[in-house]
Amino acid sequence: MVIGLIDGPVASSCPGLAGERVQVIPGGGASECVHADSMACQHGTFVAGILLAQRGSVAPAICPACTLLVRPVFSEVKTRREQMPSATLESLAEAIVECMAAGARLLNLSLALVHQSRRGESALTAALNDAARRGVLLVAAAGNQGTVGGSLITRHPWIVSVTACDLAGRPMPQSNLGRSIGQHGLSAPGDAITSLDSDGKPLVMSGTSVAAPLVTGAIALLWSEFPNATAAAVRLAIARSAAVRRTSVAPPLLNAWGAYRLLQDARL
Repeated sequence: MVIGLIDGPVASSCPGLAGERVQVIPGGGASECVHADSMACQHGTFVAGILLAQRGSVAPAICPACTLLVRPVFSEVKTRREQMPSATLESLAEAIVECMAAGARLLNLSLALVHQSRRGESALTAALNDAARRGVLLVAAAGNQGTVGGSLITRHPWIVSVTACDLAGRPMPQSNLGRSIGQHGLSAPGDAITSLDSDGKPLVMSGTSVAAPLVTGAIALLWSEFPNATAAAVRLAIARSAAVRRTSVAPPLLNAWGAYRLLQDARL
């Protein structure tokens, strides 16, 4: 599976990621970190570690045999670690188009959006609609503002929005919720998740941006087991695996095994 990571740059040479299938998208800028202690580098490496870190590392990944196409959209400036990196609508739309052109079948968006504009909304909507037509799945963090509502991303019917839950399966207080998130999204663990820091040492983060790649990784594994399945079939299996009525603003928990069984039954 080829996954597009729209995030910060990745310290691909750090222990745990060295030798893994991390590639830069031509024209997307450098995928390797310039400032290893920047939030952009730490965030990008952390999310990449959840998806692709070696099984023998301090934080084994979900799908280490996948290919990761890194398309940075975060600038490498030192910010508070608690601050979620953000991107403009225009830069996100451009990154989505470039990832699809490079062959990504699945995109992970662990980011917040800033500088809303009509032009940016139009460009992003067009990119999301194009992804749906092409059968490219997108998984996006719902956000960590603790609000009930939605955004251009979470309201799009093709997006799988992800909220963060604690180890008991309860939504974390900072996770954004909403009608569209409850209808089309999923919940995944996001409380004190361990992955890789930019120096290869373990790092612990929380929030929807670390819950999203758990869903992305699960989808990548499912699709690799059923390579002939369409994007719509994979997305439907993930959505229906919860086996609950979607009447809440909080989405159901990810059930990868349930989705596997549904895809298996469909193949039979």
